[in-house]
Amino acid sequence: MTSFPATRWPVRTERLALRPAAVADLPSVFAYRRLAAVSEWLPTHPSDEHAFVERLRQPERLAATYVLELGGTLIGDLYLAVEDAVAQVEVTARARATTAEIGWALDPAFTGQGYATEAAAELLRLAFEDLGVRRVVAQCFADNTPSWRLMERLGMRRESSTRAASLHRSGRWLDGVGYGILAEEWRRRADA
Repeated sequence: MTSFPATRWPVRTERLALRPAAVADLPSVFAYRRLAAVSEWLPTHPSDEHAFVERLRQPERLAATYVLELGGTLIGDLYLAVEDAVAQVEVTARARATTAEIGWALDPAFTGQGYATEAAAELLRLAFEDLGVRRVVAQCFADNTPSWRLMERLGMRRESSTRAASLHRSGRWLDGVGYGILAEEWRRRADA
């Protein structure tokens, strides 16, 4: 589980409030995640609200989910999971909880206004400053251009590209891309 011991919620950006998701938020999250424009790029296409809420309310999943609000309206959600880095046996302890994976989903009614970039940038800050991870990664289907462009706006670098590696629910094999950024790279950008 991701724990932010020193963080006071909600965390506010210029226009948004971010906070850990609560079970009561999940029907609102379902409302936009079920839309084809959103679910096209997600691992699951939620079609049953009860099943969706039951899956996301599991403690390990709920603990990794954060919601973003604009003027009290829930407009999207973020994912942040802290993981151990790959390490040789002798240094395994030093690799614990040093990497975070992030992701996002936004209600299409609020896209194109910079909200996802603003929220994801704050999530990076939380990961590096409050959690102290040394590296953050994100991945998406290569055809999900808005997502990988967001990663690039955040200063993340494309580290991997796969060819026809993921089977999409449409039956097509899709390419994928993976991005990453190190704490020192993020700090240089933040200080610039």
